[in-house]
Amino acid sequence: MLIVAPVRMEDHDTVSSFFQTMDFMVLQTITGAMVHRRIMSMCNGANLAYRKSVFHEVGGFSGIDHIASGDDMLLMHKIRKQYPHRIHYLKSKEAIIDTLPQPGWRSFFRQRIRWASKAGNYEDKSIMPVLLLVYLFNAAFPTLLIGGFYNPVYWHWLGYAWLGKTVVEWPLFIAAAVFFDRKYTISLFPLFQPLHIAYTLISGLLGQIGHYEWKGRRVR
Repeated sequence: MLIVAPVRMEDHDTVSSFFQTMDFMVLQTITGAMVHRRIMSMCNGANLAYRKSVFHEVGGFSGIDHIASGDDMLLMHKIRKQYPHRIHYLKSKEAIIDTLPQPGWRSFFRQRIRWASKAGNYEDKSIMPVLLLVYLFNAAFPTLLIGGFYNPVYWHWLGYAWLGKTVVEWPLFIAAAVFFDRKYTISLFPLFQPLHIAYTLISGLLGQIGHYEWKGRRVR
């Protein structure tokens, strides 16, 4: 009833585009794994196919058309509710679609805040505990950093957490870089870890309590 397919970020010669390429590869790899395992409903509207009949059957975008972002995933949740075993991921390099990165850090954060803002509207609530766990794990890093000024033992725990995060995530990132033909980013992975933690915390928080600009409109 619905096919989720891979999306790749075009790489430009800027730090922000490198970071977006790396972050997006990980998101896409997690998307493929979650859809394949039927654990959660994730997708990207840049490369998505569904039957016209099922679109009308679930009422299309009715009930979600008032939300400024996330029509792709919200529609997917409606279809998954009706056909939980008829949604699949197309893992093929021939199916990859390229999309442009945001032109700078400001527009990038606006985009990610907009993406995070739709979380409260997900009909598939199975994704919420995962998002919360990821956020709390990333929040532990600045907490341990600050705590180390009061008790240096927290800096040791910070180091262990940092090492553990890198060891667990790097193999997944390598697999993503190989599939999306972005092998040059493998060596950059450890360098972008602090930025990834900061962006996760900022966009996640502002996505729920802040506002953003989208297509010339100020939302929330």
